[in-house]
Amino acid sequence: MKTDSLLKTILALFALLSMPAGAAQLTIELDHTSRTWQTADLLKHPDAQTVHIVDDVSYKRAMTYRAVPLAALLPGLAPQSHLQAVALDGFAAELSAAPLLEKTGARAWLAVEDPTHPWPALMPGKPGAGPFYLVWTDPQAGPISPEQWPFQVSRIKQLKTVAERFPALLPDPKLAANDPINQGFALFQKNCLACHRLNGAGDAEVGPDLNIPYSPTEYFSGDFLKRYIRDPQNVRHWPQAKMPAFAASVLPDSELDSLVGYLKHMAGRKSQP
Repeated sequence: MKTDSLLKTILALFALLSMPAGAAQLTIELDHTSRTWQTADLLKHPDAQTVHIVDDVSYKRAMTYRAVPLAALLPGLAPQSHLQAVALDGFAAELSAAPLLEKTGARAWLAVEDPTHPWPALMPGKPGAGPFYLVWTDPQAGPISPEQWPFQVSRIKQLKTVAERFPALLPDPKLAANDPINQGFALFQKNCLACHRLNGAGDAEVGPDLNIPYSPTEYFSGDFLKRYIRDPQNVRHWPQAKMPAFAASVLPDSELDSLVGYLKHMAGRKSQP
């Protein structure tokens, strides 16, 4: 048995060493199937093509990628399913399957970094968006939020919904389904949960908890929280800041009101992790 284990270890190391420098792998775990893709296999995928992104969320300019339609990598996935894209830095984007499976309008692509032609750094002294990056063509047709553009992706996995996994995030169940606070909860999942936890609930490891020990609605006075969400660097500037700005084209004023309303509501529903 020890010989078999040693042989498997040697074979795994040989496979790793035989990969081209800079090559990577992406694991996609669905309830009914699981597969690990190598960079070379994705670059040669029959559906791979050159994709032009007019206004790249991460690079803040036009970019061109070799990419595969994400739907082609999610065989048999139902539109009502839920996925999570996990990045190397702990960013965990919660993604509804339906937009990822669309073939018209806003369309999701897995951009694949060619190790022989690496992508530029996101900023001086920082790595690039590779090895895998979820990008969108015609994102305004979604609309698609900045948090739905996870980069440095290492794993995509099918999970239960956020509400099922993290009941500590739920608003008061007595609220009507169409209450703006419930809409704010949906917006929180789409725009905030990739970086932040709330009441200790969530998988992200990037930003601070948004309710424990204090909600930002408890220490941002006036309209400063809304101004912060619109343009964080305009309110609190520091070089290492990662939070993106949420323009009105992505998060309209009415939705921003609902999101802040949810956070205010949850300030009264604190629960310790």
